[in-house]
Amino acid sequence: MSLSGGCQCGAVRFRVEGEPGRASICHCRMCQKAFGGPFGALVTVPVDQLTWTRGQRATFQSSETIKRGFCAACGTPLTFEWSADKIDLAVFAFDDPSVVAPVVQLAVETRPAWMEHLADMPVRPPMGPTGAVVSRQHPDFDT
Repeated sequence: MSLSGGCQCGAVRFRVEGEPGRASICHCRMCQKAFGGPFGALVTVPVDQLTWTRGQRATFQSSETIKRGFCAACGTPLTFEWSADKIDLAVFAFDDPSVVAPVVQLAVETRPAWMEHLADMPVRPPMGPTGAVVSRQHPDFDT
C-alpha cells in the first residue's frame, strides 16, 4: 500500500509505504489548538515507511515530549512526533483521508458537548461571499 499526502499549498508532500497503524481522534486541548478544531485526527506510521517527497515541515515543541510538524508556508498541521521509530500523521493531510478511518477517540473529557448533535445540524452547500468557492489549494495528488 502506498499513500500520499501533503499540506494545503503543496510546499510539503509525503508518501507512506505500507499499512498505516491505528488511527485516532484526539480531543485534548493541545490537539484542538494545533488543528484549530474540535479534534485532531492522526494515524501512526513507522518512520522508516515515511518519505518526505517535497519540502520540509517546520516543528513546534508543544510539550516536553511532543513535537508537532506543520507547513511553514500555509500552516497545515502535518505531524504529532512522539517516538524515534513512529510518527503520527494528520489523517486529513492524506490525499484520500477516507482510507485512514479512525477507530478510537482519545481525551473525550475535553470534547465539546455540541459535538453530540453534529448529525442533527442542517447541511448547506459551501458558499463564499459571492457564490461558489473556487479553491486555490494544491490538488490531492503529486504534481
